[in-house]
Order: sequence, then structure tokens, then C-alpha cells
Amino acid sequence: MPYRIAGLTSLHEILGDLVVYRNLIPADGRLPSIDHLRGDLHLEGNTLPRKTELDYASVVAEMLRRARALDQPDAAIRHLIYIGDTRMNDGTAFLNLCAAGQWPGWAFIGRDELSQPPKVKVEGSLYVANRWSALPEFVRFVERHGFVLDETTAVVIDVDKTAVGARGRNDRVIDEARVEGVKRTVADLLGPRFHEPAFRAVYDELNQPDYHSFTADNQDYLAYICLMLGAGLVELDALISEVNSGAMRGFTDFIHQVQSRRSELAPTGLTSMHDDVWQSVQAGDPTPFKAFRYNEYLTTVARFGDLAGVSVEEVLAQRIVITQEVRETAAALRERGALLFGVSDKPDEASVPNEAQAKAGMKPLHQLETLAVGEL
Repeated sequence: MPYRIAGLTSLHEILGDLVVYRNLIPADGRLPSIDHLRGDLHLEGNTLPRKTELDYASVVAEMLRRARALDQPDAAIRHLIYIGDTRMNDGTAFLNLCAAGQWPGWAFIGRDELSQPPKVKVEGSLYVANRWSALPEFVRFVERHGFVLDETTAVVIDVDKTAVGARGRNDRVIDEARVEGVKRTVADLLGPRFHEPAFRAVYDELNQPDYHSFTADNQDYLAYICLMLGAGLVELDALISEVNSGAMRGFTDFIHQVQSRRSELAPTGLTSMHDDVWQSVQAGDPTPFKAFRYNEYLTTVARFGDLAGVSVEEVLAQRIVITQEVRETAAALRERGALLFGVSDKPDEASVPNEAQAKAGMKPLHQLETLAVGEL
């Protein structure tokens, strides 16, 4: 395997606390949250915009301006670099950020595809590479095109499957932590009724793109569905039939059906949990299954850290690691005066300790030490 271990580090070494998770509350308390910016940005309602939405870009663009003013009050942002792993989500978020800030920009979209020869494709202002090791050449490329990299440049780094758990290299460990979080939550709530093979059958079937119109590719929704099927309220075959026929159009239909049968939950002990999820869904919370996300935080934290005396293959299979190429590129850009800022679509509940955990010494994901791995 053409990788090397580059020692222990953390995202905090790269970004400090200039990180924002899904709830758009910066880890650096000097920066305003979305709720403090709603009036200034004329955002309507209290909904939480998602990464590919224009309102999300407006909020992050203002956070970037405020972050730059913390240490360089005389340096306005005029250029944007974005480092991510998906054309659709990250590419869209990048273009929206450029529009919101009225900044020219370039985005690096990376993944490792070691079965393919190294390849780069430039699509407009997207530099798409099948090696994370192409990042240094990306920097040289944008400079050759006259792009300025200094204190007027903001560098936005996607966290999940880019800065950590790099796509094509280490992303499966992030997925495994999430699946274990779902399983632990369902098992805890079902108790002796939990049957792992049945759970896996439901999760593996519904966690596919074919069902995204039903699950909205939302792991909170999927965890809740797994729980209700595990409790025997619905059978998998019957659910699939309803989804395929169009009778069950989306998760909202599903939870409304459960709500209409709420009295049947009494023997399962799940009434209170259902009520919490139901109320969160009605309030428009995109992360309604809090118990699952709290478990995901624990299962994710458990995959950070050192793993002494093992091969790089074992490290990549067992630990969520920092992408050394992102680390080195970020350090080089910081030396030029650029602002570094991390964005994560992982819910805060799965990324930040609760009050009791924080008092016990647990830390947000970006402050945890773990191994860095890069290409040889």
C-alpha cells in the first residue's frame, strides 16, 4: 500500500477552532452563530440550511469575513480556495460561496482511486483529481493562472472525508462508526428484542441510493426506520412495497403513519423516544434522532487516536486519520497568510461532547489527536 504514517496530529493544529459543524455554530466563540446572523443576512424563518443551499453559503461567507477580521482587520477576503471530496455537494457549496462572497475561486475535488492511473480533469473552476497527492500541483496550477494566495485568500476545507477519513483512502472507517452508532442506539432501545441480522438486513437494504427519495439520505431518518421495523411495527417487505408503489413517498409519510399508530408503541417502551423524534421533525430539525447522534459521537471518538506497532493498512482500516496532503497544503497556505476555515456536515450532536462529557475531559472531534497518513 503506497501510504506512510506521518505521526500524531489534530485538525486543531491545522484549523484551530475555526470550524463549523452542521448547526452553523462556530467552535470559536468569537464568531457569530447562524442565529446571530439571521437578521443581518435577512434569512427567513428558523430553519437550518444545508450545505448546498444558498443561505448556507451566505452564513459561511459572513463567518469567513468575521474570522479574517479577528487577526487581519485590514485584509478583506478577495479570493477563495475550497478543498473537498464530492463534485455535487462540495462543488455546489463552493460555487455558492463564490457567489455569496462575490469572490473568484478554485476548488480541489479529490479522492484516491489507486486502481486507476493518476488523472486530473478541470471542469470550469473545479480541479478534479483521483489522487489526494495532486494537491500541491493544484496550488501550482492556480498560481500559474494568476490566482493570488495571501492574506486576502480564504481556504475552506471540508472536514469529513477530506481533512479526515479521505475519500478512497480512509472513508470507510467514518461509515463504520456511523453504522455502529445506529446499531448501538437500536440495540439499546429494543433490548432483548434486538436481532442483529435483521437490523443489518434493514439497514443495508435501505441505505442505498435507490431509497434516497424515501430516506432523504438522512441517517437520523434511517436509524428511526430501523428502530420501528425492529420493534415489529412495520415489516421490511411491506415497507419496500409501499415505497416502490409510491404509497410511501418519503420519511414524513412514514413517521406520520407511526404517529397514527402511536398507541401500539406502549408495549415497546418507545413512545417517549418517538415523541421526541416526532416533535423535532415537526420543528424542521434535520437531526431529529438525538440519541443516535450521541452514540455516533462516541463510536467516532473511539476511532481516533494512536495505534502503535501496526502497519499502515491496519491504521487505515481501524482509525479515522488525518489526510497528510491536506495538512501539508494547509500549512503552506497559512504560511502565505491565507485564512483556513473548516466546514463539516456532521451534526454537532455527533461531533461535540455534551456538558457532562466535556467536564469529563472529552473533546470536539477537531481537537482530538489521531494519526496522519499520506501517500509515499
